[in-house]
Amino acid sequence: MRDEAPRAVTAICRSLQEQIVHGLLQPSGQLPSERKLSELFNTTRITLREALGQLESQGLIYREDRRGWFVSPPRIAYNPLVRSHFHAMVQEQGRTPATEVLSARLVPAAADICARLGLPGLSGVIQIRRARRIDGRLVLYVEHYLNPSYFPGILYYDLTRSLTELYASEYGIHYGRVRFDMVPTALHPEAATTLRTAPGSPALRITRLNRDQHERIIDCDVEYWRHDAIHVCVEVPE
Repeated sequence: MRDEAPRAVTAICRSLQEQIVHGLLQPSGQLPSERKLSELFNTTRITLREALGQLESQGLIYREDRRGWFVSPPRIAYNPLVRSHFHAMVQEQGRTPATEVLSARLVPAAADICARLGLPGLSGVIQIRRARRIDGRLVLYVEHYLNPSYFPGILYYDLTRSLTELYASEYGIHYGRVRFDMVPTALHPEAATTLRTAPGSPALRITRLNRDQHERIIDCDVEYWRHDAIHVCVEVPE
């Protein structure tokens, strides 16, 4: 009896994986409810959820709170060596990007942000929080921290557009050197709520520290990607 549950989990995983691979379950398509899947596989909800959790960890399916389970669409290729921005990167891969501004304001800078931007303690920074979609699916929660000295009046602009383009067109500022830090992480509650998933869900955190053409540190971005939405791909030239 002890071996029945693991065997059932394996069988469910294999069956759903085959359906996805052969195109019978389409990318972004919704799976039947857990109740219906339990009946289909003649198993308990506990066993079914273990199987679904394993498929989610593999990036084959994902869950949205109060909506259910879905088949993961293809990942976006992300090359940090290519100078681009979210909308251009997504469009170049034949997908549809969208950006929503969650908040934009001047806030007291946390100690780690002061350290990253080279600001003294108790400094103010411009914080812009945004949610980003690919083909309608929420995949990215990002916090931008800008040194206000370089971007007066930026809060009055349309912040759904590319900040890269906004910096260039309105402030004559272009990105120079960029430092990337990438680590697997778990979504904190604010990011998880924005992405309609559970706190603690796996994610990839990408932190970018950006300098301009004059070597000034101008801003810092902290991105939280759903782990099944992105594929980091780097080709180093000879």
